[in-house]
Amino acid sequence: MQLHYIYHSCFALEETDFLIVYDYWKDRNGLLGTLLEKYRDKDVYFIISHFHEDHYNPDIPAWCEQNAKWHILPSYDTVRRRRIDKELPLAVLRFGERVETPHFILTSYHSTDVGVSTVTELHDGTTLFHAGDCNNWQFPEPTDEGADRVKVTQDQMEKLFLSIVRDIKKNYPKLTHAMFPVDPRLGQEMMRGALQLLKSIEVKHFHPMHYAMFSIPE
Repeated sequence: MQLHYIYHSCFALEETDFLIVYDYWKDRNGLLGTLLEKYRDKDVYFIISHFHEDHYNPDIPAWCEQNAKWHILPSYDTVRRRRIDKELPLAVLRFGERVETPHFILTSYHSTDVGVSTVTELHDGTTLFHAGDCNNWQFPEPTDEGADRVKVTQDQMEKLFLSIVRDIKKNYPKLTHAMFPVDPRLGQEMMRGALQLLKSIEVKHFHPMHYAMFSIPE
């Protein structure tokens, strides 16, 4: 198994007979294009955590329509907001959704933003958590870019995030991989959610994401 970082919040899980692509938006270095060509005649699964532009590429539905072995698993809000044909998805991801494929089991959890977070369990026991936009979004004061989208207090945000972590821990007290936002816009709090996750759940490999389009604060 190989886990490739593509860009921003996109990762590609490469196995011998299938490929999973999480939250594809852009392919700056052409790595995903190379992988998709390699897996042109094999099963490819595009998992989409939510509809935000930086987690979704509008080419995906057309690709899946043209190749019967390529599958799209979008969140419920992505189907609605991106107007994806409801007949196209292999499954629509909602809270508590459990999807079984020949290659893995996918379970959806809540998010502190829109859409879902997910855990993928492979047949060999490998588990991969992709947070999407699930994080403890503690934006600095006064509110800046992104903070205006947060509709709850900082205390409510923290309680919601920790409750999601507890829900995941019930089924997965240990994770092989965790792909999680480390967002420079949060300033000194950019690692808060990540550290809370790591304190609660044993994670073998931690993969930061969601930072490539933002500058690191001084």
